[in-house]
Amino acid sequence: MARKKTDLAIVNRSFWPQSQVIGEGLFQFAEQAAENHSVCVITQAEGDLAGLLASKGRGKGVQIRACKSYTTSASGVIKRIAEAVFFMFWTFLSLVRAKPANVYVSTNPPVVVPFIVAVYCRLFGARYVYHLQDIHPEAANIVVPVNGLLFKLLQAVDNFTLRHADAIITLSEDMKAYIQKRSGTDRPIHLLENPSFEVTPVPMEQRTKDIVFCGNAGRLQRIPLLMTAIRDYLQQGGKLRFTFAGGGVHAPDVQALANAYEQVDYLGVIPATEAAELVNQHRWALLPIDDDVTKYAFPSKSSGYALSGAGVLAVCGEDTSVARWVEQLEVGVVCPADHGALVKCFFSLEGRGGESFLMSAETREKLQIPYFAEQLFQLAVPASI
Repeated sequence: MARKKTDLAIVNRSFWPQSQVIGEGLFQFAEQAAENHSVCVITQAEGDLAGLLASKGRGKGVQIRACKSYTTSASGVIKRIAEAVFFMFWTFLSLVRAKPANVYVSTNPPVVVPFIVAVYCRLFGARYVYHLQDIHPEAANIVVPVNGLLFKLLQAVDNFTLRHADAIITLSEDMKAYIQKRSGTDRPIHLLENPSFEVTPVPMEQRTKDIVFCGNAGRLQRIPLLMTAIRDYLQQGGKLRFTFAGGGVHAPDVQALANAYEQVDYLGVIPATEAAELVNQHRWALLPIDDDVTKYAFPSKSSGYALSGAGVLAVCGEDTSVARWVEQLEVGVVCPADHGALVKCFFSLEGRGGESFLMSAETREKLQIPYFAEQLFQLAVPASI
């Protein structure tokens, strides 16, 4: 068996700077590990990522193995699947060349890349930590129904990856329970929330704007429901203003609503740091999510909303991990994903003000990027290397 050349490989399709939050967290994880270990990052990039890191004076000791990126979250499903398969082959080739003793891999892209990591580790006697930021094929099946036979095959492939991981990381108790039930794995499963940039909350009485949605206007964010409810609310004389920022397949629908109503603004895609400041100007932040998908994923924008101190307006069922998160942390309110209920909720918010949704210092720390990076380091890098 070939001698290992690298202590740790970090595999994730999105890295800094394209992925400004998770990518930054993985970047800090890589930099921390590189202080005393040999580290490589296997990813995709739009340009010369290694050159960019050098120009910024970052990534000392981190080896970059990046192939070109061709798609975005707004790309078609077929194109994204094709790119995932391409990245799978790139990952295996990169692993064979780097010969890491330890691998961190997440569900970006899902199923096929974690599986190829599992195959490499079984063949070459390495260990890996599997980070499920969403669970597939179940999450994908909600958006685009997957052929039954293919669905079972993908589940079987992912179950193999889960059962052979040294450790598993996921986001919520619901996701943990589902992973255990579906795969029968006996591997330890750790919970780690997705992070956000640190934000200094503006006092509620100083916030000048009403409701913001900041993030991906995708297939699981109930954007059509939001658009019709906001339109109905405004036509009934509603006084609140709405701000949207971000891209996604439903971005044209958001733009159309903004064109039709003076009380709706659409800012397009903005940098994550600007998004954090934008949320900080608003009293409420929209967190809509499909109920079924909360068993298999958790909205990444939740941490940024909570850190900002804005009230989180979760649009989902009460018996979901998102609703429980909002209520347990006392960071906002939950509205059922129903047209009439949502319109009524908007009107109820007109009379609410001066509320505080600030969390404890300990809870705030656990939602920030440095904590996220430190936890990944503790879980993915054995003390013995």
